[in-house]
Amino acid sequence: MAVDVELLPAPPSPSQEWPETLDVQALLEEGWRPTPFREFVIKVHSRCNLACDYCYMYEMADQGWRRQPRRMSRPIVDQTARRIAEHAEANLLPRVDVVLHGGEPLLAGVEHLRYVATKVREAMPGIEVGLHVQTNGVLLNEYFLDLFAELDIAVGVSADGDEEGHDRHRRRADGRGSFQDVRAGIEALRAPAYKHLFGGLLSTIDLRNDPVRTYEALLEFEPPAVDFLLPHGNWDAPPPGRPADDTTPYGEWLIRVFDRWYGAEVRETRVRMFEEIIRMLLGRRSAIEVVGLAPVALVVVETNGQIEQVDSLKSTFEGAAGTPLHVARNSFDEALMLPPIVARQIGARALAPRCRECRIRNVCGAGHYVHRYRSGSGFLNPSVYCNDLYRLITHVYEVVSADLRAPRQGPQGPENGSA
Repeated sequence: MAVDVELLPAPPSPSQEWPETLDVQALLEEGWRPTPFREFVIKVHSRCNLACDYCYMYEMADQGWRRQPRRMSRPIVDQTARRIAEHAEANLLPRVDVVLHGGEPLLAGVEHLRYVATKVREAMPGIEVGLHVQTNGVLLNEYFLDLFAELDIAVGVSADGDEEGHDRHRRRADGRGSFQDVRAGIEALRAPAYKHLFGGLLSTIDLRNDPVRTYEALLEFEPPAVDFLLPHGNWDAPPPGRPADDTTPYGEWLIRVFDRWYGAEVRETRVRMFEEIIRMLLGRRSAIEVVGLAPVALVVVETNGQIEQVDSLKSTFEGAAGTPLHVARNSFDEALMLPPIVARQIGARALAPRCRECRIRNVCGAGHYVHRYRSGSGFLNPSVYCNDLYRLITHVYEVVSADLRAPRQGPQGPENGSA
């Protein structure tokens, strides 16, 4: 079946702020080459059964979701799978990761998710395909879990801590909290038949929630990993509790969690932000986009087939994540040449002058790209969380450095065997 491109909404008009002014041709002449996409986020459903008040999709600047089909059609699924395979083969990728996302992806239903997952894998018989689903957990039950077990789909769940902290934001449209349903979903996921599918928890920080209590509430679910997310904000729309001064409220919140996590007698779970900061302090590259200068190799396909940048950009302004590309007529290789995507792959060259001069620039990387936005200069700014990130990273450095300097204890005491 042909895809009717003419029925798609017109792409948004591009901003004239950075990075639209980036000269991609000049970079190519200097020898820069793009990093192929390795993670593909497929928006299988564009609506949600929760009304979280901090959601970048529904509650912030870009309201483009209202123009999206509720569910990705099968012809769009087929074309998306072919485009991913085309990109992987052209760039000799041995593996790609595909995330079934939303909105709330489980609203697409068991059979539609089966169709998407099957078509994606069938399109790439010689390539390893890691399949993931990111859900709010409310609908997670044995029917979905049986499907995920059958098709080896890893499951990530969003949860914000204990019931009070979680229900502060993660509520239904009528105001009812979602914690009890989310807990039931996670408990089902932790059953012996499904526990191997548990990918981890995403938790958005609220300064009103006690950091240690929040972390320990998440530990009760025995997650293999936890991602703490800074609430999306920018210089035009600062995040809650982030005043325009030199204080570091989010840095202090994260330090309390770090000290609890790092100081535990045994490693209870992975906390990706902390692990990545330590990796970079030891000279390695980051594998996540919230810190560091590694090229971002992720792209999004909306329910109507439009190719977009990472969707957290929707928190900045209308059309920020949009591109003029569509899977029916464009390849992912074409997306790699778009200035906004190039800007997220060129490392320190995309940093504001203040950030280039910073002594921790290679570790911080100006933080999450989304948090740099300011009207008039676009994304060529430090993070709105600049002070917080500096405080956290220098604290981690001090703690880890002291740990590395400490004498190792052997069976006879210090490593030289003397008392």
